[in-house]
Amino acid sequence: MTDIRKKIGNLSVHPLALGGNVFGWTADEAESFAVLDAYAAAGGNFVDTADVYSVWAPGNKGGESETVIGNWFASRGNRADIVLATKVGGGVPEPRGLSAAVIKSGVEDSLRRLRTDYIDLYYTHYDDPSVPVEEFITALDALVKEGKVREIAASNISAERLTEALAFSDSSGLAKYAAIQPHYNLVSRDTYEGPLADVAARHGLAAVPYWALASGFLTGKYRPGTTVDSARAGSAGKYLESERGPRVLAALDEVAAAHDAELATVALAWLASRPTVAAPLASARTVEQLPALLAVADLKLTDAELAKLTEASA
Repeated sequence: MTDIRKKIGNLSVHPLALGGNVFGWTADEAESFAVLDAYAAAGGNFVDTADVYSVWAPGNKGGESETVIGNWFASRGNRADIVLATKVGGGVPEPRGLSAAVIKSGVEDSLRRLRTDYIDLYYTHYDDPSVPVEEFITALDALVKEGKVREIAASNISAERLTEALAFSDSSGLAKYAAIQPHYNLVSRDTYEGPLADVAARHGLAAVPYWALASGFLTGKYRPGTTVDSARAGSAGKYLESERGPRVLAALDEVAAAHDAELATVALAWLASRPTVAAPLASARTVEQLPALLAVADLKLTDAELAKLTEASA
């Protein structure tokens, strides 16, 4: 059997990262457990969340997603089977940022909610230009040395700051970012391609793109004249207003038909084929949404199909 796992530093992950942003938001605990169970049963082992999920939902304070995942670990006794990623710096409830104090308290809060004593992949969620890279890298290195974190990573960071952080890690012999989580998909390529992707490639960082399906737009359910009942309908619908959006849908339709595949699977397969990408990140609110996401592990697009999608999304 072919090993489908991808490498992120010393971690070995399934080629679909399961997003935890919906847990405790649009999926309650029972629904979240069902999705997590189905993902794990299908061989999935890479679950992504953040301390701040889902502070934007009315009545939520942040930490809801981590709490649900922690309860799932406790209920199933499967913590060792899962590569767990979470993030610090988004502010739960406050303060935000990447000061050493925020990182130190943030990790303890996350570990408590997640009901675990270690985090496999720990992201700085947003860059904090007010904090020197020396301060937050040193703080993260301390967590690695203490065994609380296995690998460190960055999300929402510029190529310049990423370069600076990596250079400091190299020169000081401290923990070094192993992954990057950029905004990247078929209708948003310039958010990663270019200088940021070049830095990642040069340093061997693995990319785990978020909004891999453009808030659901790349599932194909948003079409001219249709109305979709979803918390994300507004952000997904805007892609129809550009020339690129409908052009990408047309290319996805054609490639999906050739493989008898879902559009979401094809969109994720294109992303998975891109340089540096280890595992696209996508979330499922229900078990029924999972198969199209998990199928990325088995769908192999031809060079011509990949080129068609790349051209349509240019």
